[in-house]
Amino acid sequence: MKEQSVRMSETEIHLYIDDSGSRYPDRAPKETRRDEMDYFALGGVLINEEDVDEVFAKHKAFCDAYSIDYPLHSWAIRGGREDFGWLKKPESAFAFLTDLEKMLVSLPIVGIAAVIDRPGYVARYKERYQDRLWLMCKTAYSILIERAAKYARNQNRKLRVFFERAGKAEDRDLIAYARSLKKDGMPFDENNSAAYASLRAEDFREIVRGEPRGRTKATPMIQIADLVLYPMAKGGYDPSYRPYKVLLDNKRLIDAFLAPEDRANLGIKYSCFDRTKEKGPD
Repeated sequence: MKEQSVRMSETEIHLYIDDSGSRYPDRAPKETRRDEMDYFALGGVLINEEDVDEVFAKHKAFCDAYSIDYPLHSWAIRGGREDFGWLKKPESAFAFLTDLEKMLVSLPIVGIAAVIDRPGYVARYKERYQDRLWLMCKTAYSILIERAAKYARNQNRKLRVFFERAGKAEDRDLIAYARSLKKDGMPFDENNSAAYASLRAEDFREIVRGEPRGRTKATPMIQIADLVLYPMAKGGYDPSYRPYKVLLDNKRLIDAFLAPEDRANLGIKYSCFDRTKEKGPD
């Protein structure tokens, strides 16, 4: 009697992604960042489809409590900018940030990201590829989706991807990267990445549902992705950064669910950082 293959469940896990930093490898930043970081990151949160309503409701309750009818934007919140200028008052900032932290760690989310140090990326690949350096978003997207797909498969779920719209060209590129994964698999040297058990094109076709769907910053889950992405990026430069540690300690980041030896090919990816900080293949 032939053994029947185990079919994957049709239930979904949703990945909501945002980007942070410059996606151009060797374009100098317009100004020095206060945090002295120079990176490109793509990532956000994984949410079981049945938990999306809970995330939506908790986001709404938090915004209603502070009479906020505009998006929660990490950059504006951190600097007390634009709509969040009122956070310049220390007493207002303390209460708000405390409640924001409580809200985030209460959500049924798993943070995941690919973070690339831009100077390290250029130093490593400029000589080899000269003027043919990939945009870092192609590298980051491929790594991010593969790791999210592996997580989804481990949970016996299909993966559906949602992204924040950034512009016609950028959105078109992202969809092209998604199609390429399903057609050709991971775009890296097989010899260099063999140890990391890369998914094949047929794996992506099996696990990832359809094509990425664009959403605006008005979407609560995209805002949550934005709020979680910066701490993950900052964690690559400073693992003691409080928001990163709080998310990790409360098991809201994928690394919290992985054994140390599994983080190299399943966890948050820090690429082209100092070799002692790296957590996976390039």
